[in-house]
Amino acid sequence: MTKVAFASDHAGYGLKNFLKEYIKEKGFEPVDFGTDSEESCDYPDYAHPAATAVESGECEFGIAMCGTGNGIAMTLNKHQGIRAALCWAPELAELAKQHNNANILVLPARFVSKEEAIKIVDAYLDSKFEGGRHERRIAKIPVAGCGCK
Repeated sequence: MTKVAFASDHAGYGLKNFLKEYIKEKGFEPVDFGTDSEESCDYPDYAHPAATAVESGECEFGIAMCGTGNGIAMTLNKHQGIRAALCWAPELAELAKQHNNANILVLPARFVSKEEAIKIVDAYLDSKFEGGRHERRIAKIPVAGCGCK
């Protein structure tokens, strides 16, 4: 069964739990890296372990959220092997997978409904990386691959 890393802060806690159940229904195994309540917390405490799990292959991909999605996306993207994409519409999720091979889908929990979140997750899951010209660009994302000094 494909494992999916989940991470959120307090603002994303409710949506995270909802999407974990949705993912289970679709045949995936959610791995929850926290948080475990709506009590105020710091998203990096949960984003880093989730990113590490995706980088290591423990989880095939991830779904993360915080209030706006910005903070958790910034944290996730500090990891060289992570391509976290903040998506608030299905089309963005589709393109994030097709063109960027995003391995963590990030949602702005305070700005999408549960129904919208399902559409976004489905678009992400139903999309495939196109490869081709996009592979060259992705290879330049990690600092080690950029050719800069």
